[in-house]
Amino acid sequence: MKIFILIILFFGIIFSSFAEKNNFFDEAKMLFEEEKYEESKFLFQRNIVYSPKNAESYLYLAKIFDLEENKTEQEKYIHSTLLLEPKNEEAMYLLIDIELKRSNFSKVEELKKDFNKICLIMCEKLALINSRLKELE
Repeated sequence: MKIFILIILFFGIIFSSFAEKNNFFDEAKMLFEEEKYEESKFLFQRNIVYSPKNAESYLYLAKIFDLEENKTEQEKYIHSTLLLEPKNEEAMYLLIDIELKRSNFSKVEELKKDFNKICLIMCEKLALINSRLKELE
């Protein structure tokens, strides 16, 4: 009987821990959408501690650091997102945007080729990238 109670207790702890981890991301995303960026940043960072392979948390942190105009951290989190999820269109587009602002044309061309290979949802952004490239030339 004691073993049965211990097993139930063990699985209960594991289940509640799993539910709590998922709750960090959902709550952080909700706070982000409510424009409560400091609070959401804390929860996205906490989610990364429990789920270090959650590319979406890194992407949202990159967006928050963009809003805070912390370009170093923004780029770090974009690269982390792409490392975990190389076909993440939004992260790739954000990286292209950074390189466009730096006027790094060769890097933009390289990233644009990669973006063209992976785009499924954001393909219309290619025209925008091309027009921005022409404006800067």
